[in-house]
Amino acid sequence: MSAAACHATAHGRHAFENFHGTTREGLVLQTRRGMLKAGLAGMAGLSLTDVLRSRVHGAETGSGKSVILLWMTGGPSHIDMWDLKPERPRENRGPFQPIATAVPGIQICEHLPLQAAMMDKFTLIRSVDCKGSNHEPNMVMQTGNREAEPRTNPNGAKYPSFGSFVSKFKGPNHPAMPPYVGFYRSPSHIAFGGYLGKQWDPFRGNEAARLPVYDLVGKDTGKMSPAGVFQSAGGLSPVRMQERQSLMEQFDRVRSGIDRSGAMEAWDFYQQKAVEMVLGRRARDAFDLAKEDASVREKYGSHLWCQQALLARRLVQAGVSFVTIDLSYHTASGTWDNHGDNIPPYGGITKGLGPLLPLYDHLVTTLVSDLEAHGILDDTLVISMGEFGRTPRIGTQKSTDGRDHWPEVMSMCLAGGGLRHGQLIGSTEPDGGRIASRPVTPGDLAATIYRYMGVPLDSQYEDDRGRPHPIVQDNGQPIQELF
Repeated sequence: MSAAACHATAHGRHAFENFHGTTREGLVLQTRRGMLKAGLAGMAGLSLTDVLRSRVHGAETGSGKSVILLWMTGGPSHIDMWDLKPERPRENRGPFQPIATAVPGIQICEHLPLQAAMMDKFTLIRSVDCKGSNHEPNMVMQTGNREAEPRTNPNGAKYPSFGSFVSKFKGPNHPAMPPYVGFYRSPSHIAFGGYLGKQWDPFRGNEAARLPVYDLVGKDTGKMSPAGVFQSAGGLSPVRMQERQSLMEQFDRVRSGIDRSGAMEAWDFYQQKAVEMVLGRRARDAFDLAKEDASVREKYGSHLWCQQALLARRLVQAGVSFVTIDLSYHTASGTWDNHGDNIPPYGGITKGLGPLLPLYDHLVTTLVSDLEAHGILDDTLVISMGEFGRTPRIGTQKSTDGRDHWPEVMSMCLAGGGLRHGQLIGSTEPDGGRIASRPVTPGDLAATIYRYMGVPLDSQYEDDRGRPHPIVQDNGQPIQELF
């Protein structure tokens, strides 16, 4: 049975079959219909048959599932957020006090009261083994691969991200949407397609939505980003856009014989995707916050990160499979890199981390509540984490209460996805410096995401020399407590 027939059997008649996407209508597509036909028949560089095949496969392997990664760029202090040590001396425990949560026996920081009240919807993992992780670029914990450390490994930046693997092996939940969207302040804050190819890099959400512009220390400049990816040149009709694309494709075919880097392949992919998205409505509408209910916009608030979280909900609702939000103002190591009060803009724990916690508390609880209100929390896994934890001892780098990098252990939290929550996984030693029980590795996190998203754990990819690599490293296993 053909893929189209399989799809029709499993899902009924599809919305685009009347475009007859495999039927040629001349050498030049002179009409909007012809142009849309080309876009719908060749979404994301696939033929119509391949699109239908991927959708049937997606239905068999968990289609509709999404991930939202809240990336706390810089490395949040586990000891001052989710793994407090109230009985320790102040130079270890830090300035904040623990509070009880909705789950008996679990305490978190006093500056996270909203999350504490909803702890039954969250899982805390206090024993994440993030050895080898660094930042600028932030790769290990976004790839599940300890080799992805470009500061020590010349090939470190080539290891694909979670979102890129999901893009390739699962694809979007709706073919008119990009599979992987990233909101990021700097390319060093997010992992890309690497060996998979540039076509599996994240679609940059910042360029598709009107968002407030913040300066490097978190001050709202009063300006708005232009959403330029959806802005065509003045007076440029769909026919003219297609003609320019056709000319560029001819030029690219001439050059393709000498281009071995993969850049041309990615250029073709993004040209097709850009035309589809400019002319189509689904993606434009998903990125348009003006179409969101005013009461929901008010609930999230006007802060940049909260606006991006609302967009993440809209995007997964529209069919995006993986969204990463870079929670940082600064383009360098990140706003959560709380070394010390004397290092602007990062600050130490009191002046640096302290102001971030109420904002994060509002963001993560509003997002989880909104996903639930829209009936998609069970199909959306929310993950909050950074690159590593912070040193058990405070006062690093001559500050009053800063903490340095600490890749021995970190905490992270998860919500949604229809998984088991209201639990605590793992523990650290009394000073928070080492794992005491139930270590969770980058490979385990990767296996958990891929199992949830329906990506076969034995999948492989090839590097630029054609050598195969497993997508799950170090014998990683899904975190069984969640399933």
